[in-house]
Amino acid sequence: MDRPYDIVLFGASGFTGALTAAYLAGAAAPDTRWALAGRDRAKLERLGLDVPILIADATDPASLSELARRTRVLVTTVGPYVRYGEPLVAACAEAGTHYLDLCGEPEFVDQMYVRHHDQAAGNGAKILHACGFDSIPYDLGVLYTVTRLPAGVPLSVSGFLRTSMRPSGGTLATALTIAGRVREGAEAASRRRAAEPPPKGRRVSSAPGGVRYVGGWALPMPTVDPYIVGYSARLLDRYGPDFTYRQHYAVRTLPRALATVAGAGAFATLAMIPPTRAWLQGRLRPGEGPSPERRARSWFKLTFLGEGGGERVVTEVAGGDPGYDETAKMLGESALCLAFDELPDRAGQLTPASAMGQPLIDRLQRAGITFATKS
Repeated sequence: MDRPYDIVLFGASGFTGALTAAYLAGAAAPDTRWALAGRDRAKLERLGLDVPILIADATDPASLSELARRTRVLVTTVGPYVRYGEPLVAACAEAGTHYLDLCGEPEFVDQMYVRHHDQAAGNGAKILHACGFDSIPYDLGVLYTVTRLPAGVPLSVSGFLRTSMRPSGGTLATALTIAGRVREGAEAASRRRAAEPPPKGRRVSSAPGGVRYVGGWALPMPTVDPYIVGYSARLLDRYGPDFTYRQHYAVRTLPRALATVAGAGAFATLAMIPPTRAWLQGRLRPGEGPSPERRARSWFKLTFLGEGGGERVVTEVAGGDPGYDETAKMLGESALCLAFDELPDRAGQLTPASAMGQPLIDRLQRAGITFATKS
């Protein structure tokens, strides 16, 4: 509490950053000490918020170290994180400052664990990635589901996502970065496996699902989310001695399923070729995103099927525009949760479920995101 700020938001002049700043302006208590940070004061001033502005640059580690020493929680929306993120993680791990981002890049998550987990744990810093639509609905939705099943028995959970949304330029840049760095991602995952101790006496398996027909078509969903859920399961005994999670993207018809698979394959192929990757990036530039009208029509619904100990439960997490309006809400509430709620005494690289868990679920429910038991 001897630091001048509770929360600093870095990158607030970007598309998602500006939405997060606006959310914090409405959700934070009047006595919350928070500030905006970035390299361009004029852009931050144009947001029109009556909070302090701090100058820092993602390419200037000294400015990031100073920023980390001035706040208890540092939130960043500056990606792709594999390009711009590590200096800020390093600064927070060294300063004992809690760190939050929106990273959906498995390579970056693995790199940061190997390079900074131990120092962060020693200094009491919680390092949290994927605190937006990647991966809070999945991570907290699975936690919500397993706590409604018997304890101490093998558990399995399957997640099924349905959504309607449009991407922003930042989201496209992140997707292209991941698709263009498959080899680097595999190498980072291998180093992480060598450095991270396995859970003692427990088994955890989490992965994209297979193709299933469940009244519609469920397709494999190879995003960072199953990975985050698996890390939570390794950290939390409540997931049982043998835990399995599979994640799917759900569509209603076979033609839509075939089109989704073909489109994803074509995107991945084009993203691996530098000229076509540059062409794709030019379709939507960082800072650009869907209009308020389009976001108002966007939505998501995540259905979880959990089984264990002879019992079966169906739960649901649902909300509005997932990529931006709800992501800003998730990130903002995560920052407030880290700053002010009573949380488990854990440090180092964690997950939303292992670091915040039920207090964050409570916050999100009050903010309008649904967590419900259907049957």
